[in-house]
Amino acid sequence: MNATPTFKRIALIGFGLIGGSVARAAREQGLAGEIVTTARSAKTRARVLELGIVDRVVETNAQAAEGADLVILCIPVGACGTVAQEIAAHLKPGAIVSDVGSVKGAVVRDMAPYLPAGVHFVPAHPVAGTEHSGPDSGFAELFINRWCILTPPEGTEPNAVEKLRAFWAALGARVEIMTPDHHDLVLAITSHLPHLIAYTIVGTADELGQVTSSEVMKFSAGGFRDFTRIAASDPIMWRDVFLANKDAVLEMLGTFNEDLSKLTRAIRRGDGEALFEHFNRTRAIRRGIVEIGQDSAAPDFGRPHAQLGKKAGQ
Repeated sequence: MNATPTFKRIALIGFGLIGGSVARAAREQGLAGEIVTTARSAKTRARVLELGIVDRVVETNAQAAEGADLVILCIPVGACGTVAQEIAAHLKPGAIVSDVGSVKGAVVRDMAPYLPAGVHFVPAHPVAGTEHSGPDSGFAELFINRWCILTPPEGTEPNAVEKLRAFWAALGARVEIMTPDHHDLVLAITSHLPHLIAYTIVGTADELGQVTSSEVMKFSAGGFRDFTRIAASDPIMWRDVFLANKDAVLEMLGTFNEDLSKLTRAIRRGDGEALFEHFNRTRAIRRGIVEIGQDSAAPDFGRPHAQLGKKAGQ
């Protein structure tokens, strides 16, 4: 735990899985003198109060941002522009404003015009999560050994970037810095397209008249279970992600469709050699991911949250 807090006051706007995990981890590491939060629904705000993991719960975004040294928007990316407009006049000079969205180009475009001079805007994306949501879903270990990508716009004060980098590192994350556009292209293939495929496959299984719903659930093999887990993610968040990053997603989707057509032709022709070569190449990629420590026997969805959730009564 830090002897001296990194920030005197942190404001979390939105309190679901990511906001709740930031609050728990920041408190555990002593990174904030005070943690203030708000959420759109009165029910969520009441539950956060019951949990007792922040110092104050307020009713409005403007109240949360007032006097904060670090403001983090933990909300769907489609709402970031509106919230930036709401809090702009209440931000203290020198404050750092950030977010946790999975799309960065749209966030920069929507938020930057409203943020006043003297406020440092450093968008961020912690690449970590589970299929759970809501104030009870967070846990302090969520970010340990996961990547957090910072995408500061050109001209951002380096000291502000470094301060936010150190904050995420203290939460356990490994931090990378890249441009917003490059981030969106990378995440389109590593995260957004896989989610789109998962939603599609689970939807296709649901629509198959020849297979009953009970059979789909009963005989789910490991691969299909993984798809259902991904497809259980927050629908509002992912709706906004696909709309906000549509150009990069469509580009990756076009490439995927071309590759899928090649595999379709190989299966139709009975070309076992082509199938073997493709599967062997993709197997090597999987091994590379494991070798660099990006996966293990305890992936995101099987991490300590399972035990913590039981304790929380989920």
